[in-house]
Amino acid sequence: MTDRWRHLEVADQLGRRAIVTGANTGLGYVSTLALVTAGAEVVMAVRDLDRGQVAAQRIREKAPDARLRVIHLDLSDLASVRDFAAAQVEESEQVDILMNNAGVMLEPRREPTVNGFERQMGVNHLGHFALTIGLLPALLRSVSGARVVSVTSLTYARVGPLDHGLGLTGDYAPMRAYGQSKLAVALFAQELHRRVSAAGLTVTSVLAHPGWSATAETRSADDAQRSVRLARRATAILGSSPAQGARAQVYAATAPELTGGEFVGPSRLGRGAPAAAALSGVATDPEAAQWLWAESGRLTGVDPELTAAPRS
Repeated sequence: MTDRWRHLEVADQLGRRAIVTGANTGLGYVSTLALVTAGAEVVMAVRDLDRGQVAAQRIREKAPDARLRVIHLDLSDLASVRDFAAAQVEESEQVDILMNNAGVMLEPRREPTVNGFERQMGVNHLGHFALTIGLLPALLRSVSGARVVSVTSLTYARVGPLDHGLGLTGDYAPMRAYGQSKLAVALFAQELHRRVSAAGLTVTSVLAHPGWSATAETRSADDAQRSVRLARRATAILGSSPAQGARAQVYAATAPELTGGEFVGPSRLGRGAPAAAALSGVATDPEAAQWLWAESGRLTGVDPELTAAPRS
């Protein structure tokens, strides 16, 4: 890994098509800019279309030749996820990169999604689970092999084993709920890697984390709990910039030497070049990953069996 990562420069991505969730702000915005600058076409999957269009215009000002599309996607609503995935598949275009970047963090109170999930688990994991499985036919159309990048957080290692209540039972603590959702993301990425490998599918799954990064998901107008306010303030002051934090996930999405199953993060907790990171035991538990995979399929109504699909 060289100093080129200081400026998020990547290898030529011309002809490749990417989907970045939460692309209008923070890590997603920087990742989108890096990908289009390298020649990729990027679908900016965003909850707020107006903000998405503003972000797209900002990117075009920096990269006039950028090929961008802004499309609505609300990961907290499974109907929106299904509609988005179905439309992408129906277009008969390949998806070469799926960056599952969007997330919510430190919700002060337990808030349900439209489908009744705890919001952080619903958006950060279950929405992306349904999206990834729904996009599988388009991912399998990638001539060069598609890559799914899941973005986790180091807080996953501080919350113990996976809670089978998935945030809906027991006492609610914002940081624990967030960490549990990011643990689910880590387990999902590892299980996805195992399953696509076993099925012989031309998809690789890579996990990334940004270190301690001050992104939009750490800011909220409703910080009712003192602990939440303090955590957000500390991150805003001490955390790295989105440009620094995004390096790992851009590398995870584009580095040709990655073959699947890797965990990538900054070498110096948010400010170093991308490097291999070590997963703690709770994120490498195959029984927990298998249970989560099956339960995620049940909760989202998505068939989690991975089978090869014919290319169109």
